[in-house]
Amino acid sequence: MSRPDAQSAAPAGHPRTSRWSRWKKPLTVLFFLALIVLFTLLARRIEWNEVFDTLADFKVRTLVIASLLTLSSFLVYACFDLIGRTYIRQDLTWRQILPVGVISYAFNLNLSAWVGGIAMRYRLYSRLGVSKGNIAKILGLSLATNWFGYMVIAGAVFSSALVTMPPGWKLSSAALQAVGVLLLLISAGYLAACRFSRRREWAIRGVEINLPSVRMAVLQLALGALNWSLMAAVIFTLLPSKLDYPLVLGVLLISAIAGVITHIPAGLGVLEAVFVALLQHEASRGSLVAGLLAYRAIYFILPLLITLVMYLLVEAKAKALRIEKKPS
Repeated sequence: MSRPDAQSAAPAGHPRTSRWSRWKKPLTVLFFLALIVLFTLLARRIEWNEVFDTLADFKVRTLVIASLLTLSSFLVYACFDLIGRTYIRQDLTWRQILPVGVISYAFNLNLSAWVGGIAMRYRLYSRLGVSKGNIAKILGLSLATNWFGYMVIAGAVFSSALVTMPPGWKLSSAALQAVGVLLLLISAGYLAACRFSRRREWAIRGVEINLPSVRMAVLQLALGALNWSLMAAVIFTLLPSKLDYPLVLGVLLISAIAGVITHIPAGLGVLEAVFVALLQHEASRGSLVAGLLAYRAIYFILPLLITLVMYLLVEAKAKALRIEKKPS
């Protein structure tokens, strides 16, 4: 059953629509101004000499380990699309799939989901002969894999009280545990639906959605959780050694939600603000910021530069093929 789109549900002249259109822009501006003030106050409280000294003291071995963990994370994320290949039942090789997943992930992290997750996948998969409907299915499955994996790992970490919220925060540690239990229940509900639901197909805005098998769903949750765990492992490698891995993982999971809410590409500034706020009683602000700057360089910027070259090579190869096919 098709779901009406937003325009049919709320016409352009609808009072609620026009009222929201009037307030949306000023509220967005105020929100970003508040973020600028927050980040400015944070920057003024950082001992930048300590940040630079910490960055200069990083050992090559530490940077190599962080880079290998980053590579592992990107390959795991690219495997989301391998699940998608099975899901749409299209004859594509892993050598065709993995580059698409890696390139899309790097652009997604740095330039937003619209550029990397959606536009880049559509362009690259279209070159492989995948229909728009099947590309949409791969996108949906990848999104589900990422966030159901998040729910599993976040539910386990939050419900087990591995992260303690600082005094005075609106969200208490007990509330965070309750959130964790809720996330685990949602994940279990997804698995139950994949196993027991009699209805397996839906049509949403013209795109057919099929529930995967329970085995595929379990693989989704496992790969999604593994990717979040590897991201945390990269940060853990670069932060002060006295911090425990479960704590770093929990703070990363909290910062991810803050990044989604703000819609800032790469969560720029949000990640740092959350880590400093939650861990400043465990380590100095300077050492935390230094580790996070190194994390951004290794997990965000370096992969973007590498995948940009990969993408240009793909485009050059496609252009050469078009020239060869032109009639003489």
